Amino acid sequence: MSENLNYKVLLYYQYVTIEDPEQFASEHLTFCKELGLKGRILVAAEGINGTVSGSIEQTNQYMEMMHNDPRFADMPFKIDDADKHAFKKMHVRPRQELVTFRLEDDVNPKEVTGNYLSPEEFYEAMLQEDTVVLDARNDYEFDLGHFRGAIRPDITTFRELPDWVRENKHQFEGKKILTYCTGGIRCEKFSGWLLEEGFEDVSQLHGGIVTYGKDPVVQGELWDGQCYVFDERIAVPVNQKEHVIVGRDYFDGEPCERYINCANPECNKQFLSSEENEHKYLRSCTDECRVHPRNLYIKEHELTEEEVQTRLQALEKEMSVN
Repeated sequence: MSENLNYKVLLYYQYVTIEDPEQFASEHLTFCKELGLKGRILVAAEGINGTVSGSIEQTNQYMEMMHNDPRFADMPFKIDDADKHAFKKMHVRPRQELVTFRLEDDVNPKEVTGNYLSPEEFYEAMLQEDTVVLDARNDYEFDLGHFRGAIRPDITTFRELPDWVRENKHQFEGKKILTYCTGGIRCEKFSGWLLEEGFEDVSQLHGGIVTYGKDPVVQGELWDGQCYVFDERIAVPVNQKEHVIVGRDYFDGEPCERYINCANPECNKQFLSSEENEHKYLRSCTDECRVHPRNLYIKEHELTEEEVQTRLQALEKEMSVN
C-alpha cells in the first residue's frame, strides 16, 4: 500500500429498532451516493450493519450524520486507513436479519448476549484454564487467520453454526466459552444463543478482531495470520508484534495468504493460491472446473482449445508422477 492514505474504510453496526427498513434503505442509499461513498450496508427492523469507504472528508461527514441521528448517537465506528476505495459500488439493502442466523426463535442481543470483554480482558481470558476459544466465523475466514488455539467451526455460512455446536457440544460443556468474529455483530447473537442453549459462562470479544488488532496494549497478540474482510482488500493485518502465516495453498500446502475464486462461475469456490498455482491450475479448484465451458480464466487469457489441452496434459502428467 502506498503512503497516500487519503481514504478511510468504516466498519459499524447497531442493533436498534428501524420502523421502515425499506424506506430507510432507499433514503440512505441516496445520501451515501450523494456523499460519494462506496460500500455495502444492510438494514433490518433490528438495526444496521455496514462497511463503507470514501475520502477522509466523505467518511467524516457520514459519521457525523449518523451520530446526529438519535438511533445511532453512540454507534462505534471501526476505522481503517486506505489508499483507495474498498468497494466498486454503493449498495444499501433491506434484509430480514442483519446477520443470517435463521433461528426458529430469534435472539435479541438487547435482551440476551454474552459478557462483553475488552481486548485486554479477552487476552487475559484466553490464557486461563478451562477456557475454549470458539471462532464464530466461517471456515474460509478461519483458514486465513485466527486466535492461537481457537476451535475451527466446519461451516461455510453463519446459519450452520448452531447445528455444528450442537453436534460438537462435548467440546464446550463445563468450559468458559470465549467467542469472537470480525467486528462483533455475529457474536452479539451467537453468544446470546449459546446462553439460551444452556451454556452458562459465555463471553465475547467486544468490537471483534478489528478492534483487538488496533488496541494499543494487546496489539493483536495471540492472533496468527490475517483477518478476512468482506471487501476488495480481502485481508487486513491484526498482530502488530509478529506475523505468523497460517493459510495454506489449496494446491501444494505451502504457506499462503492470497485468496482467489474458482474460474468456473457455477462453482465460484474461494481458496488460497499462489499466483504461480493460479496460472498452473487455470484458477480452477477441480478438473471439472478446469474444463467447464464457461471457465473465466480461459476466456480472460484468450486461450485457444489447443493451448488449454496442452496445459491440461502437462498438469495431468505432473500429477501422475507425484
